[in-house]
Amino acid sequence: MTKRDLRIVYLGTPEFAVASLRTLVEGGYNVVAVVTMPDKPAGRGHQVQYSDVKKYALEVGLPVLQPEKLKDEAFIEELRSYHADLQIVVAFRMLPEVVWTMPRLGTFNIHGSLLPQYRGAAPINWAVMNGDRETGLTTFMLKHEIDTGNMILQERIPIGEDENVGSVHDRLMELSKEMVTRTVDLIIDCENKGIAVPTTPQPEVAELRPAPKIFKEDCEIHFDRMTAEQVHNFVRGLSPYPAAWTNLNINGNIFENAKIFAVETMDNGQWTMDKSSIIVPCKEGAVRILELQVPGKKRMDARSFLNGIH
Repeated sequence: MTKRDLRIVYLGTPEFAVASLRTLVEGGYNVVAVVTMPDKPAGRGHQVQYSDVKKYALEVGLPVLQPEKLKDEAFIEELRSYHADLQIVVAFRMLPEVVWTMPRLGTFNIHGSLLPQYRGAAPINWAVMNGDRETGLTTFMLKHEIDTGNMILQERIPIGEDENVGSVHDRLMELSKEMVTRTVDLIIDCENKGIAVPTTPQPEVAELRPAPKIFKEDCEIHFDRMTAEQVHNFVRGLSPYPAAWTNLNINGNIFENAKIFAVETMDNGQWTMDKSSIIVPCKEGAVRILELQVPGKKRMDARSFLNGIH
């Protein structure tokens, strides 16, 4: 069997998933169909918006399946009609057993963490928010419990002390290109040799850190409950998206839902606002706000923002 013989169905939705899909297509792998989220209205005009994966799939002429429900019989029959040997999942929904067991060689996932840590929907954000100094990617075979299957490959990358989640996301996205081809090539090689793909059970650890989906209310900065270092990590882990936020009172001007994109830590400090900086005390220490955005304005550094309100 060659990469042109192996029939692959690819399941994913956001930009992160496009990188490895593009690598497969441009590398001559036989991707026969794509499964992604249904179209949804977005923005003020409620115009229909395609997922990033769908946009790319249409560009290269791949069939696109967009089920509302993954157990829908019509979808299951359509998916089965592609006779996939292998399915690959990157940043998609939890799959029912009837879907992930369909291909004869199974279904593997590319997950944005060093499993078993950060099982869930937002692993990259949470690793940065928790102040971790490294993260990575794991490919693993799907089974019933989410993100718990046996690991195939795992690669690590460092997280910079001041690096935000946007930068880490982009570096992991680049790494996914190599990880997807290495994993598929390994599966093909094992198939040709008539042996099982070597996998490793996820290790037992004393404390598991979850990575649940992040909602707006989870992004509020509680300066009085967090140390300066915790605020720093929290902001980095949510920058540039979905962005940490707070309500600012500057000279009697109330700025609600002000998004904070970067701060620096200070050993101590009181609430201060002058022509160039905003300093906010924390549970321990203080932070200087470096970049922010208030509703109706563009993102800017603190000096530009303060000049604009004087």
